[in-house]
Amino acid sequence: MTAPSHQVALVTGANRGIGRAIAAGLAAQGVVVAVGARSPSAAEAVAAEIGGNAFGIRLDVTDAVGAHAAVDAVVERTGRLDIVVNNAGGHYDSGVTPTDVSDADVLDAIEVNLLGAWRVCRAAVPHMLRQGRGRIVNVSSRSGSFASTWSDAPAYGVSKAALNMMTFQLAQQLTGTGVLVNACCPGWVRTDMGGLDADKSPEEGADTPIWLALLPDDGPTGGFFGEREPLPW
Repeated sequence: MTAPSHQVALVTGANRGIGRAIAAGLAAQGVVVAVGARSPSAAEAVAAEIGGNAFGIRLDVTDAVGAHAAVDAVVERTGRLDIVVNNAGGHYDSGVTPTDVSDADVLDAIEVNLLGAWRVCRAAVPHMLRQGRGRIVNVSSRSGSFASTWSDAPAYGVSKAALNMMTFQLAQQLTGTGVLVNACCPGWVRTDMGGLDADKSPEEGADTPIWLALLPDDGPTGGFFGEREPLPW
């Protein structure tokens, strides 16, 4: 099935940083973007700045019922959902070692970075299957790969590794359905998390997620990408 003339995307954590840049980049490509954020006013403000047909939606990925309701609200408003970019994330426990990290920190990282994306996927996939087409992009990190991780952000790295595995398993489940599922590392980006010394702008960090969101029907699935190229897991 070819892409519809007007695709609809939901971007989580889209009120700032990489998420905002992804939302703006998709809108510039003519995609109708639902700007997801915990604060409805922040979501609406970004949607107004982006322009086009963008609109704000309240979405707290730590709220299972609310996440499902947000996805349903997007479909009710637009009639479809073609793209989900799970960008919302956090809990970068820099400077902590695996033997020092607390249970509370690990659980918090998993709640946001893994379960948050998982909840949105569970809500979105049935809509995509009915359409016979969809794109899911999970914004991950090299810290979630065996090839490139480091040991002083254990809760973050473990949660992103789990996100990568969820991505791969979901892609396997959806093989042949027209729904492509991939993960990506945006790189070190100048955001509240990345800091001012990072080497990429939010727009540069958004490039690979946007590329994956707009893949053609014969595009890859179940992969982990950076700079539009496969990354070692």
